[in-house]
Amino acid sequence: DPGPALGNSSTEPPGTPPPGWGCAWSPPEQRGEEPPRLPTFSAAAQARVAVTFALFALSAGCNLAVLRAVGGRGSGRRPHIRLLLRHLAAADLLLTVLVMPLDAVWNITLQWRAGDLACRLLMYLRLLAMYASAFVTVVISLDRQAAILRPLAIARARARNRAMLQAAWLLSAGLAAPQLFLFRTITLRPPHNFTQCTTRGSFPRAWHETLYNMVGFACLFLLPLLIMVCCYARILLEISRRMGSGLFSSRDASLRCSRNNIPRARLRMLRMSLVIVSSFILCWTPYYLLGLWHWFCPRAVEKSISPALTHVLFIFGLFNACLDPITYGLFTIPLRGGWGCPCRHGPPAQPPSPATGSFRCSASSQ
Repeated sequence: DPGPALGNSSTEPPGTPPPGWGCAWSPPEQRGEEPPRLPTFSAAAQARVAVTFALFALSAGCNLAVLRAVGGRGSGRRPHIRLLLRHLAAADLLLTVLVMPLDAVWNITLQWRAGDLACRLLMYLRLLAMYASAFVTVVISLDRQAAILRPLAIARARARNRAMLQAAWLLSAGLAAPQLFLFRTITLRPPHNFTQCTTRGSFPRAWHETLYNMVGFACLFLLPLLIMVCCYARILLEISRRMGSGLFSSRDASLRCSRNNIPRARLRMLRMSLVIVSSFILCWTPYYLLGLWHWFCPRAVEKSISPALTHVLFIFGLFNACLDPITYGLFTIPLRGGWGCPCRHGPPAQPPSPATGSFRCSASSQ
């Protein structure tokens, strides 16, 4: 499904449903080819619709639970972290509401039935949601880096995070704006009478389309991935440096840290960074690699990749919207009491042992 994610829904393997790669046809007069093969509601598409609706229910429930937990009356502790989680849940919820139902319904109807204005607006909002989800994830990574590398800057954390979040949303809105002008509805006249929302004819040259897709690929995947990896690499290096030195500065002492807190901090940050980076890579890498292959070798993709595989990769990418609330909710702050789930009745937490210490200073306080 790389096409719609990056704003290009004009090319795709034959037989792939329109929401997967976009418009599965082009007017014969534009290419001088034989009459197009129109998409069908295949068994693979039917399975995709069922899974998408199930994923929609799961993602909406998880993200609404996070919004409820971080926005409750008892959420005064570490407010800047809860602010980040609130924006992440809002971005993922926006992606859930805009992308998943639209994809499922479009697979059922096969053609676009909502008109030209809805075509442009929904394609814009869909890409905005995907950008926002990626950029808010980056903001959280930058905040965690600052919490470890500059623990005394907690007083400025809330203002800094607000500024970064505003920039993330504004950048998302700006980068998605071309969708309003690139997408339009095109109708095949009788005997087909088939209408589709597509970018067909919006690019003067083929390389313009490829360039637009590559910019979207870089902004949605490469840059967020690079920043996240760099942030958590710096975190682990800093923790390793403190452990290796065996000495702790007055900055650490002033925050009531014991020397045993560093192994616990290292383990906590290592676990969170592995989950964050791994889920991002696992969910989105296959999706975008297929898109890259298709942009540069469309005929090879048509011959080698089945439509069912494109369905699977698209669903797998959307699954990241479900993983985000779970990952950040469980690893960043204890939200279990606000989820209203039976897990809060479990055994009480054990006090920190001398071997592990406590991570209730410096990084965890931020």
